[in-house]
Amino acid sequence: MKRFLLAFLFCAAPAWAQPAAPQAGGVMPSQPANMVVAGHPLAAEAGMAMLRAGGTALDAAVAVQAVLTVVEPQASGIGGGAFLLHWDGRAITAWDGREEAPSAATGELFLRDGRPMPFREAVVGGRAVGVPGVMRMLEAAHREHGVLPWAQLFQPAIRLAEEGFTVSPYLARALAATAPALRGDPGAAALFLTPAGAPLPAGTTLRNPALAETLRALATRGADALHTGPIAEEILRVVRGHANAGLMTAEDLANYTPRRTQALCMPYRAFTLCGPPPPSGAAVVLQILGLLAHFDMLALPPDSADAAMLVGEAGRLAFADRNMFMADPAHVAVPVSGLLDPAYMNQRAQLMNRDHAIAAIAPGNPRFGGPPMASQPPQPEGGTAQVSILDAAGRAVSMTTTIEGVMGAHVVAAGFLLNNQLTDFSFAPERDGRPIANRVAGGKRPRSSMSPILVFRDGRLEAITGSPGGARIIGYVAQSLVGLLDWEMTPQQVAAMPHVGPLNATVELEAGTPAAALAPVLAARGLEVAVREMHSGLHIIRLRPGQPPLGGADPRREGMVATE
Repeated sequence: MKRFLLAFLFCAAPAWAQPAAPQAGGVMPSQPANMVVAGHPLAAEAGMAMLRAGGTALDAAVAVQAVLTVVEPQASGIGGGAFLLHWDGRAITAWDGREEAPSAATGELFLRDGRPMPFREAVVGGRAVGVPGVMRMLEAAHREHGVLPWAQLFQPAIRLAEEGFTVSPYLARALAATAPALRGDPGAAALFLTPAGAPLPAGTTLRNPALAETLRALATRGADALHTGPIAEEILRVVRGHANAGLMTAEDLANYTPRRTQALCMPYRAFTLCGPPPPSGAAVVLQILGLLAHFDMLALPPDSADAAMLVGEAGRLAFADRNMFMADPAHVAVPVSGLLDPAYMNQRAQLMNRDHAIAAIAPGNPRFGGPPMASQPPQPEGGTAQVSILDAAGRAVSMTTTIEGVMGAHVVAAGFLLNNQLTDFSFAPERDGRPIANRVAGGKRPRSSMSPILVFRDGRLEAITGSPGGARIIGYVAQSLVGLLDWEMTPQQVAAMPHVGPLNATVELEAGTPAAALAPVLAARGLEVAVREMHSGLHIIRLRPGQPPLGGADPRREGMVATE
């Protein structure tokens, strides 16, 4: 039985929102090259090893994900989910490996005495663990887009898990921040803490023989090794046996099905932007760019208050619509075509003024045939890793992958961390008597901010981008596209650019950068601003006709551009 869906459900998109058909052109394509941009040097090197062996961009993505499970466990791994875009030189395919709620889950999952639980109490343990989807997704994608043997793709990760790797400063900080919760799980404590209960410091060699055995099983049996048999039993033991127990069953694990979907595409100036459809966050990124298309961003200096106002206002409007409408389209009507309709975006753009902030941000009224909904109250989102890959044949992958928060649910099964993805659902199932679109339901996938993006011009691949960062991913990716396409920055300049980004009704400015100095000016224009650290992880590849591709890795993390 095929374990992927051939279609997805959401309000029908108009013709302009369909993938751009590649056009034969007279412009010389970019010079071929292998390039991997990933969140850890060892992961990037593993992807390059597959490309050198004659593998495709998808082969490299599988190897990168396996290694990230070993060396960057705090952000992503085989216990989580992902969205992936694949370009084969002719067509775009979107893959949805988002985690699902157990079949028994209801809107009451995160309620206590009728009120939403404290967020941190919900995160730790089995309650928030969604049915993992990344391995079933990658396996289905590999059947279509891979050429190397499946088992070969796991060899670098198996070796690193067995022989060990050096704990990096970034991982060490994550362990220090989450040590109290890790102490509550025997598997997590044994793996990530010293015998005295202290977090492993940077420079420590971390070996994970249990994960090596799990990876061997995946290499031999495929994704079924995770979803059935002894590993699945261990997942269920950890989830259901925790004091904060979850509802996952053997049937939930065995029946998980990734979705093979049509990419959601939209024009932006001379380009076409493509991302996965909901529950991915890409539709929100496209909406931000659709609003900014009404303004001459090229004429505005990137570090100016005027540019920050427009980026911030576009983001605030898009977030208001996100909180009202975005959810799993297999369970809820999502008005994607209405939200991205040029007439609707023109109407929303009329609200924007670089001199005065919109006083009261509210969702709009796009074409929508669904029932009345209520806006979801803001709540935290976190975690995640971005992988951007180009192979010498011109195939490309943009994949954003996650276990949600830092260290996921803070519990380990068979050597890997489990996700806390269900906390991406609204804790409150309704508001003011109206249902919230992103409420919990059995078999439903939670709304996501993950937004892997591919950019085309005249049917030719122009850029690959994406970022980790929880709900801030949407702003990071939108700003990266403005930097690349309007301001014509290099990928590395874009990755290092000071952040100005929306988070619901607030516009955040990156502390310790020139962006923070804009706070008084923006506040004087009526904008609600906050200065804070912003831990993006943008991984970007830019292609230009007749030139070698350029890569950029976010200096805020430990990513690397590997190329040859």
